[in-house]
Amino acid sequence: MMKIAAAVSAFALTITPAFSQVTEEQLANDAASTGDVLTNGMGRDQQRYSPLDMVTKENVKNLVPAWAYSVGGEKQRGFETQPLVYDGIMYITASYSRMYAIDVRTGEEIWQYDARLPEGILPCCDVVNRGAAIYGDKVYFGTLDARIVALNAKTGDVVWRKRIEDYKAGYSYTAAPLIVDGLIITGNSGGEFGIVGAVQARDAETGDLVWERPVIEGHMGMLNGEESTMTGSLNASWPGDMWKTGGGATWLGGSYDADTDTLVFGTGNPAPWNSWLRDAGDKDDGSGDNLYAASRLGLDPKTGEIKWHFQSTPREGWDYDGVNEVIPYEDADGNKRYATADRNGYFYVLNREDGAFVNGWPFVKDISWASGLDENGRPIWVEENRPGNPVDATDGKKGEVVFSSPSFLGGKNWMPMAYSQNTGYFYVPSNEWGMDIWNEPITYKKGAAYLGSGFTIKPNYEDHIGSLKAVDPATGEWVWEVKNESPLWGGVMTTAGGLVFTGTPEGFIVAYDDATGEELWKFQTGSGVVGQPITWDMDGEQYIAVASGWGGAVPLWGGEVAKKVSYLNQGGTMWVFKLSSQVASR
Repeated sequence: MMKIAAAVSAFALTITPAFSQVTEEQLANDAASTGDVLTNGMGRDQQRYSPLDMVTKENVKNLVPAWAYSVGGEKQRGFETQPLVYDGIMYITASYSRMYAIDVRTGEEIWQYDARLPEGILPCCDVVNRGAAIYGDKVYFGTLDARIVALNAKTGDVVWRKRIEDYKAGYSYTAAPLIVDGLIITGNSGGEFGIVGAVQARDAETGDLVWERPVIEGHMGMLNGEESTMTGSLNASWPGDMWKTGGGATWLGGSYDADTDTLVFGTGNPAPWNSWLRDAGDKDDGSGDNLYAASRLGLDPKTGEIKWHFQSTPREGWDYDGVNEVIPYEDADGNKRYATADRNGYFYVLNREDGAFVNGWPFVKDISWASGLDENGRPIWVEENRPGNPVDATDGKKGEVVFSSPSFLGGKNWMPMAYSQNTGYFYVPSNEWGMDIWNEPITYKKGAAYLGSGFTIKPNYEDHIGSLKAVDPATGEWVWEVKNESPLWGGVMTTAGGLVFTGTPEGFIVAYDDATGEELWKFQTGSGVVGQPITWDMDGEQYIAVASGWGGAVPLWGGEVAKKVSYLNQGGTMWVFKLSSQVASR
C-alpha cells in the first residue's frame, strides 16, 4: 500500500505544472500584456488602461457572470482589493488581512491564508486591504499589524514575514506593495496616531531591508543597514519637536515611472490635524509648511533619496492628505507629465523630470478653503475657512467652527482614477461634500488618536454626492459628469473598447461610454462596490472582474453621510464577467 501511494505521489509531482516565475521584464510590460494582471494599477504607472477591445460599446450589454467567489462569513467588511491574475490563478486580498488563490477558469479556491492578527491593532478607516504584488515564485501583501508577508504563490505557504513598524504605536498597512528591480517597496498607514510616514524597500527574495526613507523632515534615512541622509532640514518647516510625531503616512503606496526611473509616493496628513500647533511663523515664508506631509515625492528606487517634491496642501489643517495616485502620461504635444487628483479638490499636472507644477484646476464644485492656485501651484488660502485656534476660544477648548468643502474624506479619496489612451482623458471618481470642522487641544500619547479636531460631514447637494468626471488634463475641462446619490468609493478602469468601468455603493458595476458618459451596461452585485476592476483575456475571450463588499471609511467616519447610506448591505464576493457564449461565438 505504501509503495502504491508513493508511486501515485511521485506521478502527481511529474504531471503538476511548475509555477512560471514572474520576472522584472513581465512586470515592466504589464500594461501591454493582456493575458495577465501582475501589478496594482494594471501597470506600474497605474494608468488602469487595457488595450483589450473584444468588449466594445456595442456588445458590452451582453456581459454575463462567468463565476463568483465569496470571502464572506463574519469577516465581511470593506472589500477594496484589486485582483492579480497569473498562470491560471487569481490572487485577491480581503478584510482582516486575508489572501486567497482562486482557479481563474472555474472560481474554485486553491488556497487561502489568514494573517491571524494580534489583539490591539489600530486601523484608522476599516480593516481593508487593497491588493497584492507578485514576483518570482512569491506573492506578497501587507497586514493590519504593519507587516509584509511573502507566500509561495502555488501553495500559500509562508516564505518570510517581516515587521514594517510597531502596530502598538498606531502603524498599520493596507496598500498593495510595488516591486521594481527585485525590491518590494511599501509605505505605511497610521497618520491619525502621530506615526512617521516612510517608504521602505526590501529584497523581494529574503525580505531584508535595503533602504528606508522617512518623509518628515528631520528624520534620518537608511541604506544597506547604515544611516544615509536626513530628510529635509531639521526645523525648516516644523516648530520645536513636532516633527518627531509628524504623520505623513504613505498609506496608499506608489507608482513607478520607468522613463525617469522614479518612484512616486504621496504622503498623508501632518499630525496632529490641529494646524495651529504646527504653525512655525509667517505662513508665506514656508516656515509652517510642515514638509513633506501632504506632498508627492519622487524617490530614487535604488537608494530612497528624494529627487523632488511637490506639496499640494502646505500647513494642511483639514486632513486633505496628499497620498492620491500620481499617474505618468504624455500629453498631446509629447510632453512627459504626471496627473494627480488631490483630496483637497484640485487636479494637478506636474512635470515628470522634476515634479514642478505645470497647471491645476478644481475637479469638485465648492472648494472653500482656497480661492485657487498661484503660478507655483501653491494654494491661495481663504483664511476665514481655516478651523479656529482653540487658544483664541474663551474656554481654550474648542476653536471656531467653520464649514469647509470638500470634507476631510476628500474631493477624491483613495479610490483610483484611470487614464484612457483612447481619449486622453482622466476618469475621476469624486465626491461633493463638506464638513463642519473645529480644532481642539491635543497632546501626543503613543497608540492614541492624535487629531486635535472634530468634524461632521454633510452632503453639498440633495440629489448626489458621488460624481464620476471625465477630465481633460490639457484644460481641466469636465468633458462629462455622471452623478451618483451616494459617495463613490471604488476604482475606475478604461479599455481600448471605448469603455469606462467602475462601481457604486448601491451595488452596481457599470460600464460607460468613454466619450460621452452614457451608461451602456450595469449589473447588481448584491453589495456596495468599492473594489478596483480589472480585465484580461483567456482562451480567446475578454474577462472583467471586480470585488463587491460595502465598507471602508464612509460608514465609520461619514457623519450625516454615513446615516444616509446606513441601509447598504455588507458583502464579500469576487465577480467575474465575460460576453455570453452566443455573442462571443459570432
